Amino acid sequence: MTDEYEHYEAIVVGAGPGGAAAAAALARQDVETLVLERGVEAGSKNVSGGLIYAEESAPYTMDGLFPDFREAASERPVDENYIHNIAGNKVKTFDLGDVHEHDTAWCDAVLRRKMDSWLAERVHELTRETGGGLLTDVRANGLLRENGRIVGVTFDELDPITADVIIAADGVNSELARDAGLMDWDEPDEWFQGVKAVVDMEPEVINERFDIDEDEGAAHLFSGDLFDGVRGGGFLYTNEDSLSIGTVFHLDSLAAKEAEPHELLNSLLTHPVLDQYLQGDYEEREYSAKLVPDSKKVAHPSPHRGRLLLVGDAAGQMQAQGPIIKGMNHAVSAGGLAAEAFAEARTRGDTSQAGELYEGKLESEGVMDKLRPTRYELTSGLSESDIVTSVSNKLLNSPIGRAGLRTFDGTVERLFNSPFVLGMIPDTRTSYVTVPTILGEELGTPVDAEHEVEPPELDDRIGDLTYNVGDPHIELIDSTFEASGTAVTACPVSAKDFGGGCYREEEIKTNGDTERVVSLDTQPCVECGTCAIVADTKWEHPSGGKGVEYKEG
Repeated sequence: MTDEYEHYEAIVVGAGPGGAAAAAALARQDVETLVLERGVEAGSKNVSGGLIYAEESAPYTMDGLFPDFREAASERPVDENYIHNIAGNKVKTFDLGDVHEHDTAWCDAVLRRKMDSWLAERVHELTRETGGGLLTDVRANGLLRENGRIVGVTFDELDPITADVIIAADGVNSELARDAGLMDWDEPDEWFQGVKAVVDMEPEVINERFDIDEDEGAAHLFSGDLFDGVRGGGFLYTNEDSLSIGTVFHLDSLAAKEAEPHELLNSLLTHPVLDQYLQGDYEEREYSAKLVPDSKKVAHPSPHRGRLLLVGDAAGQMQAQGPIIKGMNHAVSAGGLAAEAFAEARTRGDTSQAGELYEGKLESEGVMDKLRPTRYELTSGLSESDIVTSVSNKLLNSPIGRAGLRTFDGTVERLFNSPFVLGMIPDTRTSYVTVPTILGEELGTPVDAEHEVEPPELDDRIGDLTYNVGDPHIELIDSTFEASGTAVTACPVSAKDFGGGCYREEEIKTNGDTERVVSLDTQPCVECGTCAIVADTKWEHPSGGKGVEYKEG
């Protein structure tokens, strides 16, 4: 059967950082490589908070694979890093310089459309030299099997293609990973949801308001009581001529609180702490959202099956440990190691060994220990228990607990800068809400806004995005409010009493009875995948080139 199909030595699905790294490393090993991208251009489907690191200990870095990367594709180097602990209008700021610089060769702010499209051009040049290349507007919808063995990839737009190795770098909603049984959408506590606004600001204004030079940048994190008790926080990164401002929350907490993502983002945008930077000037270029895997829980220890190797978000390789937020650098390392493993297996004369070699390299290079710290796995069962969380909150809120935080102010800041401590921080309300709020209350300084910012309404945010609508890509299996009502609030482009989003709550009267139901319209979908977890839906990506197209990312 497979003789009927076009064959390549390697197929890379997805042209983001992980896919670009894998393709470049494969091409440099003279491996015939075909790269497939779902968007109209690489980056048109991708969103990230916006920081890419190069770690000194990493086996692969972006500038190591693409020497001109920083000058051509990134925004600003990030030299300063702070976290703001907020309680009402009181703020206690800690300098995160030590943890930011730990094992860091460099860190840059990026926008994905610019970065990924530049990488794609380099990748196309490299892979063409080995008989491959890069195709856009192509959606990989599943795996081709022969006698139960994975041998290739199927597509909406193309006939199946076979390969000796398939590297899936197709993101957090990877259909290839799910087809192989290596990832699922079962547990909301395994995921974060990120929502971001790219805000226009002239370079000289950024320099003045953040007190930085034109070749410098800053990162700011925000936590405390400004997010209605939802576990998570906010971020602000300086770009060349814009700011990336967003929020990231544990999806289970977001769903349980019935919080609306766009309103939580607005809570950050309108807080007085941001007035020193925005000063009433607010022009939003783009609104976006995505799911983020929590690597502590879902980074797959064996991210391969047969010829299929997973890298980046498709393998759950997103490190989120308190203020340590790293994903793209781990995708780059994984992509390079996957390519290295295949090249080594080919040299041995048995390419079926590539998956096991890749798994071994992730371990031996220390990537897995960063993603799934042993100390977290040993302590989380206790530290995240309901009893410990309840006792901790009561103790911290007591006069003794508050006095302790006041007394050990410097020690607390040092703990915020300890990679070891952050590697076992529990994913609880204590860490993300209670502690920062008390720090703000006990140690913070009042801040007042002199200006007012008015973020766009949700319908304007949706309307400003670019869509190429295709066939519906989500099917609502159970429309009852009990089964799917959470999507009304958790979806970043839906809300209560809002008639223009993906999910809408309705009341249907039949024979005198009133039933709450949910309806679906996929046209404004931003393809984050949230509803696949919180609602009873069948979810897949739109066909190649269809759906939302991000200009910034």
